[in-house]
Amino acid sequence: MSYPFQITSPEAYKSAYEKSIKDPEAFWSEIASSFFWRKRWDKVLNWDFKEPKIEWFKGGKLNITENCLDRHLGTLGNKPAIIWESNDPEEHHRVFTYRDLYNKVLQFANVLKNNGVKKGDRVCLYMGMIPELAIATLACARIGAVHSVIFGGFSAQSIADRLQDAQAGFIVTCDGAFRGNKEIALKTVIDDALVQCKFVKRVIVLMRTRTPISMIKGRDVWWEDEIKKVETMGNPDCPAEEMDAEDSLFILYTSGSTGKPKGVVHTVGGYMVYTTYSFVNVFQYQIGDVHFCTADIGWITGHSYIVYGPLCAGATTLIFEGIPTWPDAGRLWDVVDKHKVNILYTAPTAIRSLMGFGNEPLIGKDLSSLKVLGSVGEPINEEAWHWFDEKIGKKKCPIVDTWWQTETGGIMISNMARITPSKPSYATLPLPGIQPILVDENSKEIEGNEVSGNLCIRFPWPGILRTTYGDHERYRTNYFAPYDNLYFTGDGCYRDAEGNYRITGRVDDVLNVSGHRIGTAEVENAINMHTGVIESAVVGYPHDIKGQGIYAYVIFQNTHDDENLTRLDIIQTVSRVIGAIAKPDKVQFVSGLPKTRSGKIMRRILRKIAEGETENLGDTSTLLDPAIVDEIKMGRI
Repeated sequence: MSYPFQITSPEAYKSAYEKSIKDPEAFWSEIASSFFWRKRWDKVLNWDFKEPKIEWFKGGKLNITENCLDRHLGTLGNKPAIIWESNDPEEHHRVFTYRDLYNKVLQFANVLKNNGVKKGDRVCLYMGMIPELAIATLACARIGAVHSVIFGGFSAQSIADRLQDAQAGFIVTCDGAFRGNKEIALKTVIDDALVQCKFVKRVIVLMRTRTPISMIKGRDVWWEDEIKKVETMGNPDCPAEEMDAEDSLFILYTSGSTGKPKGVVHTVGGYMVYTTYSFVNVFQYQIGDVHFCTADIGWITGHSYIVYGPLCAGATTLIFEGIPTWPDAGRLWDVVDKHKVNILYTAPTAIRSLMGFGNEPLIGKDLSSLKVLGSVGEPINEEAWHWFDEKIGKKKCPIVDTWWQTETGGIMISNMARITPSKPSYATLPLPGIQPILVDENSKEIEGNEVSGNLCIRFPWPGILRTTYGDHERYRTNYFAPYDNLYFTGDGCYRDAEGNYRITGRVDDVLNVSGHRIGTAEVENAINMHTGVIESAVVGYPHDIKGQGIYAYVIFQNTHDDENLTRLDIIQTVSRVIGAIAKPDKVQFVSGLPKTRSGKIMRRILRKIAEGETENLGDTSTLLDPAIVDEIKMGRI
């Protein structure tokens, strides 16, 4: 199997890029024609950034699972689709061929239908990194249900917020999950969330950890029992639901600059075309390669480059339940060695963490199968880039440094392995169809090279989000209102002399911690829920492992006898309200915050102090109480 849209040379990249800019509709129409459609689209693109409204392949009829599964059965039916590696290195790994996966998806799709799930219903998936999560995801898509996967580290309150926003009437979860040396009680967390969500009709529970759990009659059912019911029916077929290209495929919640997570909506047709196109070209995938993306399926990286992109391309995708450093810091390299991984796609946080263990964990590990390395989630620093290149790739594997977002659906700016050149700490060049533009604070385009500005995109691409669930105005305000007729990414960017792009970080009130976006307002809201907190302000600061850490300035109402215990209480509060992923790394108690006379917190000053910059803080004369800055500087942790 070859890909008619695979770029195979630098000249082919230039030609494809030029065509994609000159005639985007003809370009994407040709690529979309490589997929299986029940009915061809009526119009390639209908768009207006002002409204905003974006439709790709409108009127086209398809089901994404027919492209992930059915169309591969004849040629790849006996080839591995998913390899699953357990958290426990002693537990036997599992391999699902394309035919195995097809049968499992049809089986669980019938389970969903038997439990009342219909086309358009929202289904929340809250599971560990097991193959059944991918199966449940595809089963939802098979019957036209809209899945919303929630990362297994989120708290009950965070889950309740997401369930309420999506009005998800159905949940698929596990009794528990394994992660390193921890057992996470997933079903118990779901039970806590459902105290606030009485509208949930059914909870389907898979047994994984054999943790004792509560099963409520009439609401909770076991996955295994429901599968047996389908088997007694003789494993009936489950024809794929016909979907319009613009029907919703999934909702994925991401942090924004306000306290409330926003539900990013991706649709069937455009997302399928873009994720598959970007997967094949960025990684230069060849049939038979083993692709190992270390992300969790609860994040967009897992959706696009563990499940949908690889499976639509007929790839072999590896799912890893564990963490790179357990039971020791050589585990990731054991997995690469054991399964002869060809493509390794991971986060700078993981790379920096593994760097810290030195070279000993690499001894005796055969990494010669590796052909391509990838980085995702945040800009990779040069030191980590060179370590990855030298120690893991042996200077033979190109590193694709990919920039994209939950909202973009797939990779937007990246070098292509062995096709376009890499440059340490640079995402480099846009993919065909992507038109980046740098603008200043006044919406004026910054032309030329060796310039910095706010990164926007001037033309839609098939993978762009279509709305934020239940709140189209928020969609407009967040992405299209800041700059006229442009999509605003929220990131700052530098363009070098050769036209390569380097992402310089968020320019809004959003942190990028270990590659995951966390809104400062969301963390502040959680801190402020602690009984003794009067007010708080949260900023990011450089962190050796995470890239960005969370620094909280907190005004507390009483003098506290045990400051450290209070600090731990506040951290625990955030963990309970949002999840451990959002815990502040540093909490500094202050008597006040630097505010203007109108009451606006000057986060610029707090950010500089957190970063260790105490001299060049800029003009503080406009502050209501300039003396508070000196106090904060003195108390810096």
